[in-house]
Amino acid sequence: MAAPTRPRKQEQEDATTEITEVAPGILRLQLPINFSGLGHVNCYALEDRDGFTLVDPGLPGPQNWKSLLDRLKRAGTGVEHVHGVVVTHSHPDHFGGAGKVRVESGAKVISSTTFRTWFDPATEGDDVVEEPGAAGEAAEAVRQEAEDAGVTPKMPKFTGRETPWGGKHPTPPLSFRIKMKVLGPVRKRWMLPPKPTVRLADADTITLGGREWVALHTPGHTSDHLCLYDADSGVLLSGDHVLPTITPHIAGHSGDAGDPLADFFDSLDKVAALEGVTNVLPAHGHPFTDLAGRCDAIKEHHRERLDLLRAASKGLGEATVEDLSHELFRPRSWGPMADSETYAHLEHLRLAGEVESRRVDGLLRYRSID
Repeated sequence: MAAPTRPRKQEQEDATTEITEVAPGILRLQLPINFSGLGHVNCYALEDRDGFTLVDPGLPGPQNWKSLLDRLKRAGTGVEHVHGVVVTHSHPDHFGGAGKVRVESGAKVISSTTFRTWFDPATEGDDVVEEPGAAGEAAEAVRQEAEDAGVTPKMPKFTGRETPWGGKHPTPPLSFRIKMKVLGPVRKRWMLPPKPTVRLADADTITLGGREWVALHTPGHTSDHLCLYDADSGVLLSGDHVLPTITPHIAGHSGDAGDPLADFFDSLDKVAALEGVTNVLPAHGHPFTDLAGRCDAIKEHHRERLDLLRAASKGLGEATVEDLSHELFRPRSWGPMADSETYAHLEHLRLAGEVESRRVDGLLRYRSID
């Protein structure tokens, strides 16, 4: 007998062409993506008397651009009326279309002060995402754009920087080199860096769509994540920080790692404490209302993950991040992103004094402290 089919999560639903007003003057445009576990990204159009500001205009590439133009037309407008773009964080399904909009309409691009992308040649390598999980999304964007352009990519096996836990993973700069090699002149039309012109620090305010928004720096999913809150109407643009039915990936940052899981918990508490939130607009899935309840549920999910790792580290003895990742995730999810999240959870336990680590043959190995 076949195993029962698991209910599809909201975030996995395919994009539709429906244009929905989710708050006065705020339209939800769904753009298609084919990342694992995701079927769409919500691009929100904030209307004012001068036109629109778009929030997270999707992936780079001709297919996303075609979809974006279609949704704008259905909304009764066009890209020439877009005067602003907000990118909530440095994953390509959120910032990838911003550069094209900027070039076509002259729109200003708004981000957090810490925003970094993985393919801005103008920065000569300084503008690089630090989250290992972004490399997988970057490679996925490479493949999707190649398909959109009618090109069959030959993906060489590159190895990149050392991960914090040992071993190597493809890095965003190498993915960009693959893109340049595979797509040639096509990339020059579509792989346009967003080049933010307005960078918001935490608690800064900005007027968009006739509303005054407060910028909230919410590290965790990425170190540069930005939410925007309109206290007058109770609307929160939550990006990937709080999603309705799945939990965001928590990346083990490279370099000065700190404790990204603790950062994420603090960021969840930060938005859960906001007064008067009545309408949460996520980057994937449907708008929802119970922000504090959803934040509690996400934290509980990660507490359960921590409990699983505590038990696994005792059962396995000294083990690598990959070994422990296989205890935490199903086989279909094994890979760099699963390893990255496992590492973030292990570092949280290490900094709490519950596990210790040592490096053997270049790999971090963790064991429980009894």
